[in-house]
Amino acid sequence: MAASRAEALATEQAWLEAAQAFIQETLCAPAKERDVQLTELVIDCVKTVCLSQGRNQGFTLPLSYSFVSVKDLRTQQHLPCCSHLSWSSTAYQDWAQEAGPRGVLLPQEQLLLVGTLTDRSGDLEHECRNGSLYIRDNTGTLGCELIDLDLSWLGHLFLFPSWSYLPPTIKSSGEGHLELWGAPVPVFPLTISPGPLTPIPVLYPETASRLLRHRSKCRDVQPNLAGTLVRLSALVKSQKRAYFVLSLGGSSPAGSHVSVIVQVPAQLVWHRALWPGRAYVLTELRVSKLRGHRYWIWMTGPSSQLLPLKPECVQELELELDGPLLEADPSPPPIPCNPQDKKGPEGLVRDSRLLSYTGTITDVLNRPAGLYELDGQLGLCLAYQHLHGLRRVVRPGVRLELQDVHLLQSVGGGTGRPVLASCLRGAVLLRGFSRQMPETQSSHRAQGASLYEQLVWEHQLGLPLYLWATRALEELASKLCPHMLRHHQFLQHSSPGSPSLGLQILAPTLEVLIPPCCPSRNPQNEILEEPHHCPLQKYARLQTPCSFPTLAALKKEGECRAWDSFDPKTLLPLPEASHLPSCELNQRLAWSWLCLLPSAFHPAPVLLGVLAPSSRKGCLKLQDQSGSLLCLLLADPSQPLTDPRLIGCLVRAERFQLVIERTVRSNFPSWKELSMTGFIQKQQARVYVQFFLADALILSVPRPFFHSASSSTPPQTEPSLPEGPHGGHSRLFLLSHKEALMKRNFCVPPRASSEVPKPTLSFHVSGNWLRGTQRKEGTGWGPPEPMEDENVDQKVLLIFLGSSVRWFEFLHPGQVYRLVAPGPLTPMLLEEGGSSCISQRPLELAGCASCLTVQDEWRLELESPQDIPEVLGINRALPETSLTDLLSGNSTDSLVSFSAEILSHLRMMPGSTGAIKRCVKLTVALETADCEFPLHLDIYIEDPHLPPPLGLLPGARVYFSQLEKRVSRSHNVYCCFRSSTYVQVLSFPPDTTISAPLPHIYLAELLQGRRAPFRATASCHVVSVFSLQLSWVCAHCTSLCPQGRCTCQSPSCPTQTSISQASIRLLVEDGTAEAVVTCRNHQVAAALGLRPSEWTSLLEFVRGPGRVALQFIGPGAQLESSAKMDEPLTRFLQTLCISFSVLRPIVLSFELKRKPSKIISLEPPRLQRFQCGEFPFLTRVNPRIQLSCLSIQEHPSALRALDPYC
Repeated sequence: MAASRAEALATEQAWLEAAQAFIQETLCAPAKERDVQLTELVIDCVKTVCLSQGRNQGFTLPLSYSFVSVKDLRTQQHLPCCSHLSWSSTAYQDWAQEAGPRGVLLPQEQLLLVGTLTDRSGDLEHECRNGSLYIRDNTGTLGCELIDLDLSWLGHLFLFPSWSYLPPTIKSSGEGHLELWGAPVPVFPLTISPGPLTPIPVLYPETASRLLRHRSKCRDVQPNLAGTLVRLSALVKSQKRAYFVLSLGGSSPAGSHVSVIVQVPAQLVWHRALWPGRAYVLTELRVSKLRGHRYWIWMTGPSSQLLPLKPECVQELELELDGPLLEADPSPPPIPCNPQDKKGPEGLVRDSRLLSYTGTITDVLNRPAGLYELDGQLGLCLAYQHLHGLRRVVRPGVRLELQDVHLLQSVGGGTGRPVLASCLRGAVLLRGFSRQMPETQSSHRAQGASLYEQLVWEHQLGLPLYLWATRALEELASKLCPHMLRHHQFLQHSSPGSPSLGLQILAPTLEVLIPPCCPSRNPQNEILEEPHHCPLQKYARLQTPCSFPTLAALKKEGECRAWDSFDPKTLLPLPEASHLPSCELNQRLAWSWLCLLPSAFHPAPVLLGVLAPSSRKGCLKLQDQSGSLLCLLLADPSQPLTDPRLIGCLVRAERFQLVIERTVRSNFPSWKELSMTGFIQKQQARVYVQFFLADALILSVPRPFFHSASSSTPPQTEPSLPEGPHGGHSRLFLLSHKEALMKRNFCVPPRASSEVPKPTLSFHVSGNWLRGTQRKEGTGWGPPEPMEDENVDQKVLLIFLGSSVRWFEFLHPGQVYRLVAPGPLTPMLLEEGGSSCISQRPLELAGCASCLTVQDEWRLELESPQDIPEVLGINRALPETSLTDLLSGNSTDSLVSFSAEILSHLRMMPGSTGAIKRCVKLTVALETADCEFPLHLDIYIEDPHLPPPLGLLPGARVYFSQLEKRVSRSHNVYCCFRSSTYVQVLSFPPDTTISAPLPHIYLAELLQGRRAPFRATASCHVVSVFSLQLSWVCAHCTSLCPQGRCTCQSPSCPTQTSISQASIRLLVEDGTAEAVVTCRNHQVAAALGLRPSEWTSLLEFVRGPGRVALQFIGPGAQLESSAKMDEPLTRFLQTLCISFSVLRPIVLSFELKRKPSKIISLEPPRLQRFQCGEFPFLTRVNPRIQLSCLSIQEHPSALRALDPYC
């Protein structure tokens, strides 16, 4: 027992010695001897607090506690904590239960804090004060927050029994701060000042308000003002000064009140001591007129004091106010316009509601932007006040009192809850600290505070637009940071020399929504003017202007919409689909596309990403943190992308086309099963965007930030792109031709590898060296080295393979480029005979003297042709083949070049009609100067050129270079891709497709060759029927199906579904020429003049025999039939074909059965004998034109003849 007592005394003695050393070091004057009295007073305070708790367990000292200095807290305490002197674990648990289940509770540390409470951040008396509170000892100062401040505490030494410390969440964000939970315990007894010997003469608000209007009475008087605090403004801090305004009123809320401005630095701390509803006395006030304010106002002076109002210590001052009134300003002050006032139609602009509210913070939405959640159901915006000190305290669990706060409901812009927002007129007062630890805040979450302030104070955003802008910046930061960009660089304060990328991205949208005439906010008028005007007073519901989805989300949404809209019945509408066999049906479904414009989404998306080349595909893509999206870019219509400096730039586009190419492999037996998705075996989508750079905003990004995005990519896939001046050498060349990007075989050096070489993705370009090699000199290039022989042809073949295929989209014929090889100069590196992997024979065929393989680390730069004299006389236009050579059968001109508009894109699979292997068929329309109507031509793309390049869509204009011209067995000219083919998209499909009507012509115009349209309409008369065939065939093998049964004996036919097919050949004339028209399937019903029900019944009659064919030959149109002549069906069809129901005037839409060409010359007119009564006639007749029917419409004259009322 004695041993334990001795041990306790030794522990207590050690604690006292440590306390004495601490007090001497941190609290006593530095050059002063040991202050025994101070040490005793501090320890007595500790004992008093311990004893007051009643749980000291027999000890008078808290031996488990230790003293902590300000310096120790700042340097050693890296985690948030709280300390409550003499609390037991049970008391701490009871305190913790009141915090609720949300959040992590502040851990308890047993620390004793002693220091001086002051409003100075240092020891200098002349130091500027800004209204902040600090705790100071010999080791330094630390900011603190106190809920209920007594001004008599300032400058005194205290023991703080209950407090919490929050270190800075980010090392670079400043210092931590203290939150003082309870009233501090003074070490030295506080001097209680006695009341005044005589009552203080005071003015009450009503008298003080009238006194301001009397000029003579206001000059020399410095009265004292007494009243109840009815309004407290925010503490306004600017670069020049800081101030706040308080308003005192009488006992009645409806009575008059008077405003007092406080701007003396030593009095700014009053803002922490004032409580609305309490009564105060302000002494020695004076009258002043503020700049920009039209009224006189009361203002405190250096000797003014803030005292609590005690009725027994004051006496109302009686004044005679009979002098002249102070005249008001003749013109009212300008009312600042609100950015939201002019948005939307009249009647939608609303007034916010001013109120007072006390609530608890439940969530931090965006701390730098000043956005919080209040009581789980309200939004809170503190951005319209300067609350830098208070924002560090605000976290879930903090209780706030909001005075004169604006309530805005239904603000829109993606915000669904009501929002409370405080302007400078209202005050945000701290009424309770949080027991929870602050959320772990990453570095980027603390960035952007100055940018958000810029949105409010410089750009004058109203609250709905500000909430949308902050949400948009968060979306943008999550899209681009930290791998594409750094947060501090993206959200930095925007200045003329260093604009913020975030603000540049929002600028095009904000410029539309913000009127340019709004003046900057005037804090004094915002606080003092009546009626009140501020940016929060009026607002209109904001329709979300746009969104910034991630590229992955945009790609997924486009793909989902593409498949949701994929309907085989829509792509193959009836009645056309009912006559298609299975192979043709599935072929027509194999490829389709969907183009989505931003207007198809709500809100409209804005395309945003970093432009990067792909070394695996040779195309361009936009990147963000979610992924990448392929893109096709044009500088302008007919102007390709040529400048490689765009690599790594941030691209923002509001106008673009989101293209989804759908590829489907299906085995639908017939049109009846088109609604059954089970017949779709495989479906793929290629998603990309296409837009013009002229419609986009291009923002340069510092290269270090962009490289960090691709640092995780293997160097062999995406090599780093050198930027800026580097050592090295270069050479200029004029590009004359570019070949296709495809997989090619290359020779392998001996003993290079034991593996079998595989085809490598590559492309070739040919051009001419313009100068010799140039060395790097400073930031430019030195003079070119002389070439060995100026007369030798300088044509060169450049090979791009591996990672160098990333330059494919930037290389185009007619442009001048600089090929840059970084590093020391190697002899012959950029000269003839340099690095090559191609034999001499292909070089001779290409007409090149040398070959050069472009290395992965080399780069390309675009040069201006105007600065290079060698290029000025060279024709750099894209070559085009003349129409004569294109349509001729001359095999020596097998390579052709032309520009055309794509009419259709058809994916042909093996086994389908006319397809031997997988290919893509493009039908294009050639527009030439010597031809009034465009000529139609088919282009076939086969392996290894599949899948085809991006942008080959119906409606797009494309330049094709060096296509191989071929002639079919029916003497039609068509073209095929080959390895030398170069494709350049000139323009994208139009946003809105307007189908132009076909030209209306005479049939004789078709005999004019190239000047005739390929498709047209003509008013003509059906002269006779040449042939008619109706049949039912197997949908799979197209064998005849009498009685609905397939006659094919092969077991490979998997279906017994039959489809109807029909064809008819008509002779038509319009008085100028004759034509033989072939109609198929559903067109036959229109040719026969049958209604849908009649056509269906006719086909059902044909189902029995399976096939009925009629052939009308000879001068008298004699009949040859595959069926028996006496059958009713045959007789009916014979009668129908010679009736006026068929032989009638019609409006025929058609296309030429054979595309125009010069391979087969037009037949000359022939002599033909006609008999008219008894007289024979001999005349010249043009050859009959072969046409394919597109549609048949009834002629208006025929309709009038059938109308009994005409």
